[in-house]
Amino acid sequence: MSPSAAKPDLPRRALSLSRRLVHGTASLVAAGVMLAAPVASVHAQGDQSTNILDTEINEILHEECDPAFIAAGLNPKDVTILLVTHEFNAATVNNQVFILGTDLIEKTDNPNQLIGVMAHETGHAAGYHAARRGEMMKAGLAPFLLTLGLGILAAAAGAGSAAGALLGSSSYFGTLGALGYSREQEARADQAAITYLEKSGQSAKGLVDFFNEWRFEEVFSESRRYRFFTDHPISGDRIDLLRRRAEEQPHYNAVDDPDLVSKHEIMKAKLIGFTEPPQTAFFKYKDDDHSFIARYARAIAYYRETETDKALTAIDSLLADYPNNPYIWELKGQVLFEAARTKEAEAAHQHSVDLKPEAPLLHINLAQAMVAQNDPKKADAAIVELRHAVALDRDDLDGGNSFAYRLLAEAYDSKGDQGHARLATAEERYAVGDMVQARIFAMRAREFLPQNSPDYRRATDIVLTSSPTDDDLQRLGQRGG
Repeated sequence: MSPSAAKPDLPRRALSLSRRLVHGTASLVAAGVMLAAPVASVHAQGDQSTNILDTEINEILHEECDPAFIAAGLNPKDVTILLVTHEFNAATVNNQVFILGTDLIEKTDNPNQLIGVMAHETGHAAGYHAARRGEMMKAGLAPFLLTLGLGILAAAAGAGSAAGALLGSSSYFGTLGALGYSREQEARADQAAITYLEKSGQSAKGLVDFFNEWRFEEVFSESRRYRFFTDHPISGDRIDLLRRRAEEQPHYNAVDDPDLVSKHEIMKAKLIGFTEPPQTAFFKYKDDDHSFIARYARAIAYYRETETDKALTAIDSLLADYPNNPYIWELKGQVLFEAARTKEAEAAHQHSVDLKPEAPLLHINLAQAMVAQNDPKKADAAIVELRHAVALDRDDLDGGNSFAYRLLAEAYDSKGDQGHARLATAEERYAVGDMVQARIFAMRAREFLPQNSPDYRRATDIVLTSSPTDDDLQRLGQRGG
């Protein structure tokens, strides 16, 4: 079977929210991991939600949260923050993976409140509270992540029904619910949060205010309550204890840096623009508001409304004032790509890469626009960009590399390079935990790659780490491993 027949057709759509929104319903409005069409708004406990990967938002989150991570002894470079739409929740899987709902971000009044919540979750992470949930948690998390990963890949392939079934069966938020902590662990996380915030020169006031502002949620029935308050029950005594210790700290009256406040509002505007109905953005960011944040949100909303000309006019106006902002160029490339103006999209994405060369997902966007032009020379350039993106982002927990490998497979296939196309498909399968298909495609790649070349050895490594059969091992030995 040829690589093109073996791998699903790749929908030629831009990566929303700088790359990817993975919608977990069978309808998959626009195309799973490359979704750029409107996502229907859901309530706090509503429909299947969506994973987000966005360079700009990720940078802002790390700028806010890294001081607390460092204070807790965590290396921020090792920490992944996974964003999930339409969830008012935060959780930690371990001391390197945090899950954060966009509704929670949107409900924070300032950076200090979000920083406080994440410092609390850091307390859970540093205390390895999730690991202490017992064997049920350990047994359930691995198949959950694998099922979710397969659902994401099905979405990327345009297989809406399959993706909906996989994502639905992953019991995603049921798993988050299993991360609920004991009252003792909650109290320890509260106290650890105050320690981390004080050590990093920040106030714990935001955490106290956030808990106090939203604790009325606990009086609602289970069906109406935000999940955060199911997983993190908050009593009046707990808030009083938290406030007393927070007020004793020297940095209690410290305020957020104005630049960070602005970035926090940009993050919220972008999330509203991309994840809420466009009218929500138009209502919140009215036409007479000429701030950067409001103009940015309206440009995204125009794009979501498929008002391409209005979106491009709004984006060009922003670029006239902020020509060195890589994310505005990225948005322009996304809008142009969606409008099938791939050469113009390539130029816009090239600007974003030139301005932010260390961001792997921007390279992936650029490569996608190149691959879509069906030009062998462009395919060569796309391969360079994709290999660079993979090299920049070796940790593929959030799926960026798997999509890069999909594009690599398509680029190599367009050039008739069957060995590297198969190897790229094997890498993609391996990245999402589909070891059977990873092994199959790696074995096929070896048939075309020069023996003992680095890529040939990489294909062999994939086979050996993917539970090879006796027949596989015999075939490896026949060709010298």
